Amino acid sequence: MVNVILCGGNGTRLWPISRTHMPKQFTQLISEYSLFQDTILRNSKLTNKFLIVCNEDHYFMALGQIDEIKNLLPSNFKVEFILESVGRNTAAAIIIASLHVQANETVFVTPCDHSILNIENYEASVLDAKQFAMDDYITLFGIVPTYAEVGYGYIKAKDEMVNSFHEKPDLETAHKFVDSKKYLWNSGMFCFKASVLLNSVREFALDIYEPAIYAYSSAKTKSVIRINKELMEDIPAVSIDVAVMEKCFNLKVVRSDIGWSDLGSFCSIYKALEKDENNNAVKYTTDEPLLLNSKDNLVISNHKKVALVEVENLAVVNTPDALLIVNKEKTQDVKEVVSQLVKEGSTLAIDHPLVHRPWGTYNVMEEKANYKFKTILVKPKKRLSLQKHFHRNEHWIVLSGTATVTIGKNKKLVRANESVYIPMGKKHRLENEGKIDLVLIEVQVGEYLEEDDIVRYEDDYKRK
Repeated sequence: MVNVILCGGNGTRLWPISRTHMPKQFTQLISEYSLFQDTILRNSKLTNKFLIVCNEDHYFMALGQIDEIKNLLPSNFKVEFILESVGRNTAAAIIIASLHVQANETVFVTPCDHSILNIENYEASVLDAKQFAMDDYITLFGIVPTYAEVGYGYIKAKDEMVNSFHEKPDLETAHKFVDSKKYLWNSGMFCFKASVLLNSVREFALDIYEPAIYAYSSAKTKSVIRINKELMEDIPAVSIDVAVMEKCFNLKVVRSDIGWSDLGSFCSIYKALEKDENNNAVKYTTDEPLLLNSKDNLVISNHKKVALVEVENLAVVNTPDALLIVNKEKTQDVKEVVSQLVKEGSTLAIDHPLVHRPWGTYNVMEEKANYKFKTILVKPKKRLSLQKHFHRNEHWIVLSGTATVTIGKNKKLVRANESVYIPMGKKHRLENEGKIDLVLIEVQVGEYLEEDDIVRYEDDYKRK
């Protein structure tokens, strides 16, 4: 069995934590691991084979997060990547993944932004689904609902038979669904033989199958499968439910009581976190929030002290460059904030202060018209490209580790509490030859400080 992990989506209802360049699946929302890492760790107990479908911009982020948990994975752990140049919803992703594996392979499809608390029941549900798949059924995982939720789709089912699908309902309809005991939450997880799924796609979604197979067969397949952007855009953007599942007759559903949540809103995060004596849920990185005579609130705080006085039922989300305050029952509407930011041309909907690169990360601390401060972390045995800039000078101040710095034809070691200056127009390279992370502050000074002011001469990661 291969676990196909779907890593698409921007999580717009979780702004400002989740953004285009740092979607929610790669953030630590409720545990010490990201949702992506939790998914791999959870499913590594069921299989050692993984196929990850993600946006090409997130490839090195995903690789880095797998590397962080490698000591917790089985020794025979295997992973492959399909990189989408542009997202086209779940039908395209699942079809291309099914084309890549062997025809008789059992495919277990999971999004990577779920929380699952009851692992024992989860593993039992997967085994049941795998057995149905062996009998040539496409198997869905229906979650036994515990409350009326308007953010999920529903499946009407009798025993293991699927009767109908229902999109996200209004609150009154959701209550009727839950009270009837005939409906399950649609988890977005599936189990099937690759050949069975592809046969159904050819029957019900030929308009998706044909461009998908052409895009896959034309993909670059050196170390990863990279799907051409123009060919990817030719594939209709449709969910697998609409394209196939709602038209199939060979469906089964496994009723799953697994403590499931898709963590799609701050309200769902609030439900997943532990509460204090006033029913407040708090997650912070540096300074514990202060809550005075306040109850039923969610507070997520990074870097700044947050204080709440005489308020209730709020979600307060504080990040280095944005602050969100919303009624906790209206957190589904946060996506409208993102839409407005996009209309205004703001980069806050896309960019995140912490930027991942194949060699490590950098974090923009402050930026003005003619200067920029960054912290840079370079992982052991990694190095940046040999490069130069036309419009800026750079100062590097090492905080920990030892930097190997190349400037022109000269190479030198720069240790903690030492600095080095890189003149504008000079070829240079930063490298960490040590065994611990290299951390430094970079000060850029110049008239143009955007990331596209770069000429790469040599690059370990084959970037342009």
